[in-house]
Amino acid sequence: MLFADDEPALRELIRDELPRMGYEVTVCPDGATATAELERTAYDCLIVDLDMPGMSGLEVIARLREVSPDTEAVILTGKSSLESAISALRYGAFDYLTKPCRLIELKSLLERIAEKRALTKRYRAVKRQLEHVTGRTKLVGSSPAMAKVRELIARVAPTNSTVLIRGETGTGKELVARSLHEQSERADEPFVAINCGALPETLIESELFGHRKGAFTGADDHRPGLFEMADGGTVFLDEIGELPKGLQAKLLRVLESGEIRRVGDNHTFQVDVRVICATHRNLQDMVEAGEFREDLMFRINTFEIWLPPLRARLEDIPELAEHLYRRFRPGADDQPHFTPEAITALQSHSWPGNVRELANVIEHATILCDQPPITPEHLPSTFGLNPLRRKLRALGPVTLEELEMQAIYEALERHQGNKPAAAEELGISLKTLYNRLNQAQALKKSA
Repeated sequence: MLFADDEPALRELIRDELPRMGYEVTVCPDGATATAELERTAYDCLIVDLDMPGMSGLEVIARLREVSPDTEAVILTGKSSLESAISALRYGAFDYLTKPCRLIELKSLLERIAEKRALTKRYRAVKRQLEHVTGRTKLVGSSPAMAKVRELIARVAPTNSTVLIRGETGTGKELVARSLHEQSERADEPFVAINCGALPETLIESELFGHRKGAFTGADDHRPGLFEMADGGTVFLDEIGELPKGLQAKLLRVLESGEIRRVGDNHTFQVDVRVICATHRNLQDMVEAGEFREDLMFRINTFEIWLPPLRARLEDIPELAEHLYRRFRPGADDQPHFTPEAITALQSHSWPGNVRELANVIEHATILCDQPPITPEHLPSTFGLNPLRRKLRALGPVTLEELEMQAIYEALERHQGNKPAAAEELGISLKTLYNRLNQAQALKKSA
């Protein structure tokens, strides 16, 4: 809480008594000092004197609405008048107290502010859950592999342990994270997800921890980070293996201390979040390659859940197909919507894109099929071909050299330009990779 008043005796009283009530408080002698403090640090509540030399209390509140609109404001004044109370409320004040106010009145007011903030937080959490309610949190499949996943979720969900979800891209790792959250005691609190590989390194720290106004070019206002938004709930860090090395150390400190520091801020504050991580990469291999901190790997891997690829649970495809069909065609009846031949075709596929690929195939078939059942003819024309044949059909006539260079460029793209990693994936030496790239460059120049 931030308290601003020009009376020294009152400031000392507040500085001594509020910590005894269980509140942290920062005390300021005037409006200008309070405004500077608000621009540096986020507060739950501001109590400000109406009449102070320099900036008035109303001017401080007006500035507060620009830099920290979620902070509740209370006006304190010795002039008990309806006009000043109305002015305070028009400026967005939560309430209005007259001097001298009793500490019991102040305590009651702070408790009401805490209740309002809790209700606001609960409302935002429910709103986020409603945004994801349609078919997003149901783990579909009755195979032994999925039964094992559900068993592990049920066992670890009620705890506060960090969880690492491992599995190939497209297997549904975020659904597992949401199931963990919904089966935990934090279910009524926020669930905030971020893909660590989807943002540039220059922005991800601000996304995670927030920033103060002016912290960097483009930081035009104060912004809370995802950890702050998820306070009391769950943070899901998808593709944790893509987190830059410098931020790995900062994440480790947050996990160990629960303290957050916004970018450009000098102060830390406490958050209570449960962290769930996911990756399709082998973190142990990354540790050995010097790409991932070993201490962070141990910290996030308190409990591991491995999500099987779709090819390892083909018996779930009929159930998954029906579930996805009803998602794309709401209101469909409970009758089967696929012929046995279509199910056989689906179960004969290798599914390199896992459930995400299956969803695309079912959506395609649903669009083509006016009336069920769906038959093999409704499936994509390239469906059933192995990945190489699909690629060749899409490319048309090409030379062997063109195929080779395309494979090289795709590997470099997957590894974000890391040539040693691309060469290892392709099974060629780094020297050979450089030779091929140099030859391609020479051909471009000659052309």
